[in-house]
Parts: sequence; C-alpha cells; structure tokens
Amino acid sequence: MSRLVIVVEKASDWGSYYPSDNVVTAQDYLKETVGSDDERTQVINLCRNYKYLGTGYYVSLLAEARGHRVIPSVRTINDLRRRSLYGLDIEDLNAKLGNFLPAGGRDTTDFGILVYFGETSYPALEDLARQVFETFPCPILRIEFERERVWQIAALKPTGLHTLSDPQEDAFAQALDKFSKKLWRKPRARKKFRYDVAMLVDPNEAMPPSNKRALKHFVEAGAELGIEVDAITKNDYTKLAEYDGLFIRETTALDNHTYRFANKAEKEDMVVMDDPSSILKCTNKIYLHDLLKSRKLPTPRTEILYRDDAKKIAELPDLLGLPIVLKIPDGSFSRGIVKVEDAEHLKKAVDDLFQHTALVLAQEYMFTDFDWRIGVLNREPLYACKYFMSRGHWQIYNHGAKGSAKSGGFQTLPVREAPAEIVKLALKATAPIGDGLYGVDLKQAGERSVVIEVNDNPSIDAGVEDAYLGEDLYRRIMDEFLRRMERKRLGLRG
Repeated sequence: MSRLVIVVEKASDWGSYYPSDNVVTAQDYLKETVGSDDERTQVINLCRNYKYLGTGYYVSLLAEARGHRVIPSVRTINDLRRRSLYGLDIEDLNAKLGNFLPAGGRDTTDFGILVYFGETSYPALEDLARQVFETFPCPILRIEFERERVWQIAALKPTGLHTLSDPQEDAFAQALDKFSKKLWRKPRARKKFRYDVAMLVDPNEAMPPSNKRALKHFVEAGAELGIEVDAITKNDYTKLAEYDGLFIRETTALDNHTYRFANKAEKEDMVVMDDPSSILKCTNKIYLHDLLKSRKLPTPRTEILYRDDAKKIAELPDLLGLPIVLKIPDGSFSRGIVKVEDAEHLKKAVDDLFQHTALVLAQEYMFTDFDWRIGVLNREPLYACKYFMSRGHWQIYNHGAKGSAKSGGFQTLPVREAPAEIVKLALKATAPIGDGLYGVDLKQAGERSVVIEVNDNPSIDAGVEDAYLGEDLYRRIMDEFLRRMERKRLGLRG
C-alpha cells in the first residue's frame, strides 16, 4: 500500500478546500506515526514556515526519521537558507522578464512570482520555475528578482498556504492535483526484479542516441538480468531517487536537464551512465581537445579562435591549409560544424559561429570515406563501426538535406577486425575520461590515425551498432549496470 499525507499547521489552512482523509495537522502528525509499517508514506509538508526547530522543520525531520518520503526535505530547508546555493541557470533572464514586467515597465527594479510544485502562471518562466523546483523541491516558493545592471534571483522564500489569495489557492490546488497524480502513484511491482534503472529519454528528440527498437532491447536485456528498466522523461526529476541506476539515452549537454539528472543521480549514490564528469569532459569540444592534447594523443591540427583575434583568424589558411573545419564547442551529430573553402567564406562563417559562442574550434580538413567509431565500456572495446559520409556530403550527417537530416551508410564488424592501432587509440582517448560507456570517433588516412572526438552517450541504434553483436550488445551494457549496482549494495568500489 501507499499513502499520501498532507500536513498543515492549522486545520483552518485547508479551509478553502474539500475535507480529505489525507490532510492532518502538524500536531497530529508529530504525535504519532501515520500509516502502518508496511505502508509507503509520502508527506507533503504545508506548514506555515520551516524555520529551524520550528513546527514545519520538525515535520520534515520526523518524516525522514520514520522513513517517509517528504517534500520539502530537511536538506532542502537548510539549502534554502543559503543564498550561495542559488546558482541556477538564469541565462536570458533579462529577455524573459522584460516580456511581462509589472506596471512601471523599465523603472521596475524588483518583483516576484509564486511557484507551486514547479508550476508558474508565467509561460516565459516555466523552465526557470521547473529548474528551481528540481533544485529546491518545496511545495510553494516565492522567487524574488532584482535588477541592478541585469536581472538576477534575489531570494527563494518558502511560502505558507495561509497567505494565498483566492486565485492563488485555485492555482495551488491545480498544481497539487497534478503533482500528486504524477509522483505519489502506486509503486511498480518489484517482486521479479532485484534492481530498478531509470532510462532517461526524450520521445520528441529528432536524433536520439537510441531508436525505439534499441530502447525496447535495453528493457528486455535488463529484465533477463533481474533489472526493471523504466523509461522516464525530464519531467520525472523528483522521482529519480526511487531507482538504483540512471541510464541517459538522450543527447546530453551541460546546460540542460540531462546534466542535472546525472548530477542528482551521482549525489544519490546511484549507478549512472553518463556520469556528470563524463558529460563535462565530452560535450565541450574545447575541453576535450585540451584533455586529449595534454595526454599527447594524435588529433587533427587544431587552433582555438577568440572573437576579437582577427589576426589569428586571418592566419588560419597558412596554419591549417584549406579547406578548414569550424566547430562550435557543444555541437552534436555533426551540427554546429562548417567546412570553409576560402578566406572570404572563413570570415563569414566565423562571424556567424561567434553569435553562439565565445570560442570556436578550427581544424584541418582530413578527407576520408568513413569515420571509425569504437564503442568502449568500462575501459574495454565493445563494438566497432564504420560510418560512411552522407552521399554528396563531407559529413556523416547532412543536416541541409531536404526533409530531414540524411546519414551515410555503415558497416558494423567484430572489434578484432578493426585496425589494432584504432582500437588502442580509442582506449587511450577514454582513459582520462572515465570507465563509462563511450563512443570514440577516429579517422585513419594512410599511416596517420587521429581522434576526432569522444562521445559520452554514443549512438546505439537497433540495426546499426548491434548489427554484429545483436542482443548481446544490450546484455553487456545492462550486465555492467548489474555489476556496479551489486558492488554498491555490498559497499565495494569500482
């Protein structure tokens, strides 16, 4: 059984809503444990404040002592008192707030909004509201903004239910209903599974790391090993801690929810691929280039371009020859990459890319019919593929093709049939990154082999990367999850 308990400080605080057996006063909750030992109890603490050693504080404290899941947790209550933790992603806040400033317009220097379980009535701030809630899970928060030169978050303040106006009470009720249906549902049956792994996916992603058939194979492979693999989305952040592991199967980036999920999973001591360190090292090409260079690993000749260094840009044809390949640091699937043929095209392309980034990577162009991709898992080669260039194009993916991005052909083969130096170089490239799941892209031209990049969540599509190993590819990956989860259960490292 599972029970939801809503704790209010005074019975009158719930006066505007229908009576419910789920609602108890703080005094009643503190006096006795709600629910029997075999019940899975979820607590929403709606006390008027959470000041240290106050009633609201003790509700959350004793909820955790009783093994109840509670929002806000004591950790969240403590974190909300520390303004240094307000380091949220508020890029473009100026533009967003400018759309709906209160009366006074440009003269306004401060105002606030209410957020109920991550929901806000301001569409332009929905992402920010959700991010605040994911970082500080609290039923009702007031986000206060202030402007000196630019807008910034001035404070995050928990707010009591008793302070809400009639329209605000309606908005809160809708958010509570939505939140409780999503989070406090009946738990999954777990009798046949030893472990649970959350597989983070984006059903609407145009070019995901795994297609639907591959995701199904992961679920089936996990089940064979006693692991329930459950597909989740970015909206399931608050239930992440229910799982033993996290498997990210959507394109990662430092500035979106995938990194927040990985970071939270690691803090919860879960097994996670991709781990946040790997995302950090792999998703930014500038960082990755510097890392590979420090290990003296062969890469294409490369120059880092700065926006105001016109002299360096002008010298590029002499330094790298023509054509030149320009890359934004965080592009993926061949996006954000431009090949320039002459100096005029070079200047225009660089100017365009600098609209999106402060640094640009410039590399020599190495013509090959295909790129090697070596899959690596726990420092061992997993699979080998040749990705051929898209027809009539110089990249594997042609994003300029009509309709949708077109890709070239592929050939998947046993690792033993890939050139030994390519496999050895792939393993060297992943060594400074970690022991997770990676895909190393390499080029081989004559006697020269170079690392192009290391992907922290490589493509694993049914019909492509599994063309040689078949179902064994999925089993090997899920077996690694199993090995790591069992070691964690035993308190072992590695």
